[in-house]
Amino acid sequence: MSIFLHILLNNVMPMMIMVVIGITLEKIFHLDIKTLSKLNFYLFSPAIIFSLIYETSISASVMGNVLLFFVIFMVLQFIVVEIVVRLRGYSPTMKSAMKNSVLFYNSANYGVPLNQLAFAGNKETLGIQVIIMMMQSLIPNTYGVYSVNSHKANMKEIWKTIFSMPVIYVIPLAFLMRGLAIPIPTPIQTPIDYITDAFIGMALLTLGVQLGQMKWKISKSLAIDVSIAGVLRLIGGPVLAWLVVTVMNLDPLTSAALIVSSAVPTSLSSVLLAVEFDNEKEFASQAVFISTLISILTVTAVIFMLNITV
Repeated sequence: MSIFLHILLNNVMPMMIMVVIGITLEKIFHLDIKTLSKLNFYLFSPAIIFSLIYETSISASVMGNVLLFFVIFMVLQFIVVEIVVRLRGYSPTMKSAMKNSVLFYNSANYGVPLNQLAFAGNKETLGIQVIIMMMQSLIPNTYGVYSVNSHKANMKEIWKTIFSMPVIYVIPLAFLMRGLAIPIPTPIQTPIDYITDAFIGMALLTLGVQLGQMKWKISKSLAIDVSIAGVLRLIGGPVLAWLVVTVMNLDPLTSAALIVSSAVPTSLSSVLLAVEFDNEKEFASQAVFISTLISILTVTAVIFMLNITV
């Protein structure tokens, strides 16, 4: 129990304190969440992805294993949630909302700070988390947009969304510059360092502001559905990840990093998609809020059971 409390107090609570600060600032000042989201999406996230890809030595074999894990993991998650939505007999809009709440998880605002705390700033595990973050930033803006518009799909708009994402340009640029050993001039490197250093604090504050703008209550009519989404995301996620890394026979540190990355709550991108395309907004908001709240205990339990040593 003492180890569990140690993990809770030292790995999870620091994140929650930053989130609470964000919630408090929102309640007092009513901050503009669209501006904060744009800063995270167009500035902070691309900067840290570029920096970590450029600076972190991620071998081709590790990257291949992580990408293979991600594909298998996402397929298994999709199959599980597909079975659930069919058994529940959901409407088309609710089907896409439930899938988004399980498949899209907060690998950036929540996952990166969690990785830093759980693995004591280990560069290798952080590199693994960045690959997951990279993939999770692509999927909501491709499949996610399609899923909420499947009955009125506009492929032109989907491609427009994809090509507006900074991450699709940052990733190949970082790999190219690292592969060719192209140095970054100091006048550019210094601002990049400033931005990446601020990423974790900014991400957690933004998460707090977003949570502060949501309704802090569960609709009785949606209680069961929100609970199902939470169980599939917070318990089903790490269980499936454990099965995949076991079958793939990955090394202990990589396995632990991937399992922790899968244990985080529902991504706010599911809410953004729901709001943007008017698709089960209330359910999406409650799924994010409840999964983030309950994750305080479930994430702590996952780290405890992994017995991480770095």
